[in-house]
Amino acid sequence: MEEQQYRTVAREGEHETEVKRSRFLTTLAPAATEADARAVIRRVRERHPGATHHCWAYVIGASGAVQKSSDDGEPGGTAGVPMLQMLLRREVRDIVAVVTRWFGGVQLGAGGLIRAYGGAVGQTLDVLGTVARRPVRLATVTVDHQRAGKLENDLRATGRAVREVCYGDRVRIEIGVAEGDLDHFRGWLADATAGTAALELGGVTYVEG
Repeated sequence: MEEQQYRTVAREGEHETEVKRSRFLTTLAPAATEADARAVIRRVRERHPGATHHCWAYVIGASGAVQKSSDDGEPGGTAGVPMLQMLLRREVRDIVAVVTRWFGGVQLGAGGLIRAYGGAVGQTLDVLGTVARRPVRLATVTVDHQRAGKLENDLRATGRAVREVCYGDRVRIEIGVAEGDLDHFRGWLADATAGTAALELGGVTYVEG
């Protein structure tokens, strides 16, 4: 199955809203694993120990394979689920949302809570913005020292994502190549190095762009 492009937040950020004197502070952060997501949730709890609730939701994986949420003491289905639904509606992935609430003394009712929690996440996505992440195959090019410098420059000049360069008996350059570009890249590499470079393909990762 072909890997798909998806969107996420570039970095952790916060945005605060107020509904009938209750404060809702939303934290959004990138999270590639459940452990990453839970670390963000734990950090937000520690940062605001006096808050009434810390409700959360996260979507992990480019296809959204892992989806979890918590109401953290709010009436069932009024906080975590609308937060999760907002993340899914906006088609963001590898992301965790934590909405920290300080109760303002006015009951919002189930409908009010659903709108407040879902809306807080939506507004924060609007404020922080999102970035596209596209799948690339990891590839390692091995070449002699004489050609390495020019090849690295050519790779960067043609917009290839050079991830790492390792010097040894020969030079290993790790790059990312779009799946649909592999055949073209093989030909380009052979021409650029007079057929002297070796190409080894690895797994799939995601890069911005």
